[in-house]
Amino acid sequence: MIKALLSVLALMGVMTPQPALSKSEEYRLGGGDLINISVFQNQDFNGDRRVSENGEITFPLIGAVSIGNLTLSEAENAIATRLSEGKFVVSPQVTIVPVEMRSAQISVIGLVSKPGRYILESRNTRLTDALSMAGGIVQSAPTVSLNGGDVVVLKGIRDGESFTKTIDIKEIFLGGKNELDVHVKGGDTIYVGRAPQYYVYGEVQRPGVYKIETGMTVRQALAQAGGLTARGSQSGIQIFRKDTEGKEVLVKPDLDQTLNDGDTLFFKQSVF
Repeated sequence: MIKALLSVLALMGVMTPQPALSKSEEYRLGGGDLINISVFQNQDFNGDRRVSENGEITFPLIGAVSIGNLTLSEAENAIATRLSEGKFVVSPQVTIVPVEMRSAQISVIGLVSKPGRYILESRNTRLTDALSMAGGIVQSAPTVSLNGGDVVVLKGIRDGESFTKTIDIKEIFLGGKNELDVHVKGGDTIYVGRAPQYYVYGEVQRPGVYKIETGMTVRQALAQAGGLTARGSQSGIQIFRKDTEGKEVLVKPDLDQTLNDGDTLFFKQSVF
């Protein structure tokens, strides 16, 4: 359901309405960004400049200028001030146009419709916005062997330290936990893994692979598989499950037993 909602919102181009950006939320330049700088009526200064990893560019006559973490307008003012103070240009009018904003790119990988690298248009981009840009979490039917899960992993750098956060998307929408819809930053990677699933075969109407919903029981799994055939027996249920060491063990559950990711259910034929 969550995946379908994200996919629909992505197709419609809508997500949760966001407030207008404040000045502090405007895009800020960073290492690797390529910008085009022009000075009105001074073509000798015009051209592309790559921002170094320490946030500097080299500009004619004035040398190194630190523009890292500045907005475009702040960077324009910084260059204009240096040109004016050096008496190279009287009342300079500097214009910066973004060409390639590498420092604002994120990666969205795993089971999304369009995995790849995406440019953040603002510092106000949230996790759900990023998933929407990637086309939403993959959802297929009726089996779920290629379905993305509700839990995603966000990795990046915060305050100079490696940062990893595991987030349950359904809690944002169904649990009202808006604080989980965190801001993403340039250099972040979002990973959407496979949804937990179970396998079912034997005397059921629709053997196959199905998604495990939170807290799903054997009874619910049986209903999802269409119920028993005329020859099936509820008393002959077996679960083949991997233990903590990866070895397969046999479990003989009742109908209220909850399922684990990777469980294989087998429904026996009735002896009568």
